[in-house]
Amino acid sequence: MLVKPVKPRTFGQYFILVLKGFCMGSADVVPGVSGGTMAFILGIYQELIVSIKSVDIKFFRFILSGRFNEALRHVSWKFLVSVAVGIFTAIFTLASLLSYLLHTYPIFVWSFFFGLVLASVATICFEIKKWRVSVVIGIIFGTSVAFYMVGQVPVSTPETPWFLFLSGALAICAMILPGISGAFILVLLGKYHFVLNAVNQRDFLTLAIIVSGAAVGLITFVRLLSWLFKRYQEMTIAILVGLMLGSLRKIWPWKKDLEGIGKDASEKLITSQVNIWPAQLDSEVLIALMFMLLGLIIVILINYMAKNKKNILLKIRNDGGSL
Repeated sequence: MLVKPVKPRTFGQYFILVLKGFCMGSADVVPGVSGGTMAFILGIYQELIVSIKSVDIKFFRFILSGRFNEALRHVSWKFLVSVAVGIFTAIFTLASLLSYLLHTYPIFVWSFFFGLVLASVATICFEIKKWRVSVVIGIIFGTSVAFYMVGQVPVSTPETPWFLFLSGALAICAMILPGISGAFILVLLGKYHFVLNAVNQRDFLTLAIIVSGAAVGLITFVRLLSWLFKRYQEMTIAILVGLMLGSLRKIWPWKKDLEGIGKDASEKLITSQVNIWPAQLDSEVLIALMFMLLGLIIVILINYMAKNKKNILLKIRNDGGSL
């Protein structure tokens, strides 16, 4: 059974979903911030997973047999369309802006996202009622995996259709997982700037290949994630908390570049960095801390205003389906 609201959503509520999708898409564009993390923060992660899982064999059978009304009733299509519209709107409208901001004001941008993720980690931890040894182990495991992955060095890879398809599949799986950025997976695969250029240049053939891979990866991976929630709910949430916590290594605003590849400074892709403390408490650091605080406040307010706060992360409803 799908996780749906008790009452049908109004137009205004669907518009809010579009805005939440926009926030997810904005996060997905940034290497280091996960759209899954944003879904957690905004309280739609549970419904997103179950809604995507509803796009199954039965749905495609309805489509192939021409029973379109039954197909639409089988899935939470209004929810999925609203979120998807927001995500793709953000990707196509903010790609250039975020590239500019990351290049011009990297410390401020990373500070804001650091505050968002840090506050969401704290919020989820407060929601965990039973701190068993297994929960702690899950958090440590997730933290270690994310901490290691975000410290890896990008590699040189081909631009053939099969690899673009694979890149899309791997990136979308990471986007669903809080803490692991799909954009950063593209960076590791050496395809971030390639995909970003395709978006900015409206290279729809390349984008179609990547989106096709993403669709296959999403439909497949989300079923595994749904199964984990159903069978090992507490441990799964603990690992997701760890993934978000470990990703803070990548989002830390103050870094020192160690190595890079490229013809000149404008085209250089940094391949190795180390986190550092700011040299002095100047105006830039104070502004960065303000952006970090803003991120913290936004998450706190979102969780405070959420009517289903107690159920948003821990009480994953039984979807009643099988894999």
